Amino acid sequence: MRQIVLDTETTGLETSQDHRIIEIGCVELIGRKLTGRHYHQYVNPQRKVDEGAMEVHGITDEFLLDKPVFSQVVHEFLSFVDGADLIIHNAPFDVGFINHEIAKLNGKYLEIESGCRIIDTLALARQKHPGQKNNLDALCKRYGVDNSQRDLHGALLDAEILADVYLLMTGGQVNFNMSDQQASDSGEVSGKSAIRRLAADRPALTVVRASDAEIALHQQRLEGIDKKSGACVWLRNSD
Repeated sequence: MRQIVLDTETTGLETSQDHRIIEIGCVELIGRKLTGRHYHQYVNPQRKVDEGAMEVHGITDEFLLDKPVFSQVVHEFLSFVDGADLIIHNAPFDVGFINHEIAKLNGKYLEIESGCRIIDTLALARQKHPGQKNNLDALCKRYGVDNSQRDLHGALLDAEILADVYLLMTGGQVNFNMSDQQASDSGEVSGKSAIRRLAADRPALTVVRASDAEIALHQQRLEGIDKKSGACVWLRNSD
């Protein structure tokens, strides 16, 4: 199962005002594991960045002047995400901006949903934690994900952080001793999960199988338990 965690930064908030994408960040998951592959690109929006947006992400007009325009990177970007599940926080925002850029290319490309299935982690978080804050910073706090480097928003960093949050949010229990509301209110997570990345090229785990003699001894032990108790569950399940 191939999944791409995606985030964008933009010149402003509304495509109706022709605001544009200025940064795309994607990280790849296969089988719920980070592969180390990513896509990252700054984009010249051919317009000014709003002051309010620049305060959020810190990307200036001057920095973007020598970057490629969207039409120059669209093929590489769409090829990277094609066929994957796209995991996005507040997906309508990012998908709307991507499709706004695609629409400017006069029908050369289809909308992003034509080649990808969209998973909105904000919608998932609202279902899982109704009535609570579910922005990315709040989810990092709730799930114990380190976002200390997130002084400013950045598409690739936010995609990496969201990947960790998504895996924890969809992978089971967060803590054992406190309710989620208590954990959220106190800012602490019992049994806090530390993210430890494994190398994508790590060797496969060694599988040590039981020998015939060990299997025979195991069967003998189960039969002994069954004789004494009259009900060995493991023996029944092995039939």
